[in-house]
Amino acid sequence: MHLRLLSLTDFRSWPQADLEFAPGVTALVGPNGQGKTNLVEAVGYLATLSSHRAALDAPLVRSGATRAVVRGLVVRDGRDLRCEIEINPGKTNRARLGGAPLPRPRELLGAIRTVVFAPEDLAIVKGDPSERRRFVDDLLVAQTPRFAAVRSDYDRVLKQRNALLRSAAALPGGSKSPQLACQLRTLDVWDSHLAEAGASLLAGRHALVEGLAPLLTKAYAAVSTGGAEASIDYAGSLTDEIGLSTDRDLLAAALAAELASVRDKELERGITLVGPHRDDLSISLGDLPARGFASHGESWSLALGLRLAAYDLLRADGDEPVLVLDDVFAELDARRREALAGLVEPAEQVLITAAAVEDVPAELTGARIDVMDGELRHVR
Repeated sequence: MHLRLLSLTDFRSWPQADLEFAPGVTALVGPNGQGKTNLVEAVGYLATLSSHRAALDAPLVRSGATRAVVRGLVVRDGRDLRCEIEINPGKTNRARLGGAPLPRPRELLGAIRTVVFAPEDLAIVKGDPSERRRFVDDLLVAQTPRFAAVRSDYDRVLKQRNALLRSAAALPGGSKSPQLACQLRTLDVWDSHLAEAGASLLAGRHALVEGLAPLLTKAYAAVSTGGAEASIDYAGSLTDEIGLSTDRDLLAAALAAELASVRDKELERGITLVGPHRDDLSISLGDLPARGFASHGESWSLALGLRLAAYDLLRADGDEPVLVLDDVFAELDARRREALAGLVEPAEQVLITAAAVEDVPAELTGARIDVMDGELRHVR
């Protein structure tokens, strides 16, 4: 799989941009602030319907415009496939595949796969649990697009359940309120919905982490300077009890029991206290958690290892993703630059952004596009 054409309209800083790519390495080179990252961000958005830099869609639309459009021509198994996403902040986004409109944008998922490595990825290692949950869920959807619906269902049920808990917590008279019994009966229904949706999401996460773990150990060893072995595990309220089970019935029963055990606390606080939205990934070096103990260099190697492991996991399905390295090499020492270049060079397609040509390792020769003053110039 590779991306042959990319066209942007009113995306970030670009009123209009049209790029042609080939398999192999393409470096987008130019000073900071010229819009290089905006271009590869659009590639990632076309694949995932989300940005690695922004939580909301509004910043993706150029100032003064009402919408942005990202179009791509993807080559898969020798055949061209046209993809398009129209970004409408505050409204419903619209997607097209092969020229035909799709009922829901998420049906575009899977048309193109990407793995994006960027400086922001240090947050997966050093940041809050939400960063690691996003990493595993985004990878899960990239691997199996149907999990986008599972994730959406869980978020919807969680929102409704939290609203009910807040309403119950605000009842006058507290536990003696005559309205509480009715609220609790409704809560029983939402408990069941949350357990079912949560079990599906947990089953996917557990299987993914189990497959990712050996790949991370291998990738970290390749890009690090030696020392302790890297490992990853799932850290959730049910993990000690059921491990990385993928049995949805077992997971739903365990989650329902856990919800029942904390109901009084939830009614006091007005929020759901257990479930996939509270879980974390445990990333370790040897016996120590990476967060709080890993050095800056070790954290970079772990972030690299996680993305390389994700790349290996996706390519194992036989559909190699486009690999995007956004302003990465300038942040790495010589040892890690050389190791990373050697690992990504065989990929079918690699897109690199760099402020200077010297930041791109010599091993990664290929096409170059200079990005300057709103213009794109193909050098070779």
